[in-house]
Amino acid sequence: MTTLEQVPTSVLTDSDVLALAEAVGRAAAPFDAAHDVDADFVTEAYAAMTELGYLRLGVPVEFGGLGATLRQVVLAEEELGRWSGSAALAAAMHLYLTRMQVWRHRRGKPDAAGVLRRVAEEGLVLATSGGSDWVCPTTTAVPVEGGYRFDGRKTFCSQAPVAGVLATSAVLGEPGPDAVVLHAGVPFSAPGVSIVETWDTLGMRGTASHDVVLDGVFVPEEKVLGTRPYGALAGPLLVAVIHFAPIAGAAYLGVARGACEEAERLVAARSEVPAAAVRGIGEMHAMLRVAKWALLASVDEVGDDPPADDATLDAVLTAKRHAVVEARTIVDRALEVAGGQAFFRRSPLERAYRDVRGGPFHPLTPEATLARLGEAALAARRG
Repeated sequence: MTTLEQVPTSVLTDSDVLALAEAVGRAAAPFDAAHDVDADFVTEAYAAMTELGYLRLGVPVEFGGLGATLRQVVLAEEELGRWSGSAALAAAMHLYLTRMQVWRHRRGKPDAAGVLRRVAEEGLVLATSGGSDWVCPTTTAVPVEGGYRFDGRKTFCSQAPVAGVLATSAVLGEPGPDAVVLHAGVPFSAPGVSIVETWDTLGMRGTASHDVVLDGVFVPEEKVLGTRPYGALAGPLLVAVIHFAPIAGAAYLGVARGACEEAERLVAARSEVPAAAVRGIGEMHAMLRVAKWALLASVDEVGDDPPADDATLDAVLTAKRHAVVEARTIVDRALEVAGGQAFFRRSPLERAYRDVRGGPFHPLTPEATLARLGEAALAARRG
């Protein structure tokens, strides 16, 4: 297993990143089936991530991290997803938030450096409730002396059992066009924060994406990271989506690659291989390659320090849509190529079939992405 000392702390190469992700994946994979059955957290994967430094992958070297670029985080997540879908997706939630803090630090936000140091030095794990909040959160914020009182219930809080801070949002004022959404970091240790174990899902069952309840939680004024208009994909949420899309898309594409490799293994063991199976394997490889090209090209297009604008958002959402849609098709094809063996619950392909279904649910959904792109194209045509 790769050790922390073996990983450079100055110039991290793509090979270093892939080796690190593979080491975490090898530690996680033997336990995936059991976590899938019980819908409990991928603790072994996170133990390896902590030991090997994976959770500080995207933190700059100056703060004690490994200094990976956004592109390298995408490469790592695709590799980890190949071994463990739940480990990759859970880690994606932390990794995109660390990259978001890097983005904030580059723009002079004074609190960002402290968060990044805590991730590197203390092993702080960042979680998010963005999937349930989206543009119109139901959680309320009421002004009190020195800050705000947050009340509400958040769903889809991946890695909740090990997280230290929840990146979340709440509505200040009556929901509607005049309301303001506050974005803040809330410690899981704060009075009034509790976890309700609700995660019993079709796939990605090891992410422990439970509900988090905020009951009269005090959020100091200085912990508010930013604001945006109610109902708008703007401000901190826009920055979050820009960093989330390629990283999460890579995790799902990794699941598809693992399924392709498992189908190949099963087919290669046969004495006679039908031409349809050969073609199916070729088709999967072609789809995997093009989808990976899309993710990496989108990151190359927007850069390691992407601007928070519509052009950036469209680029990464287009790539993420392609990755999750193709991943689903690839896994379906893997089952067809493998045949009846894939129908057993013990088959990794059966788990991949369920895990990969989660990709299209993450906002923006594939259909919403197409609608956004189409509306923008027509608006430009009309001048």
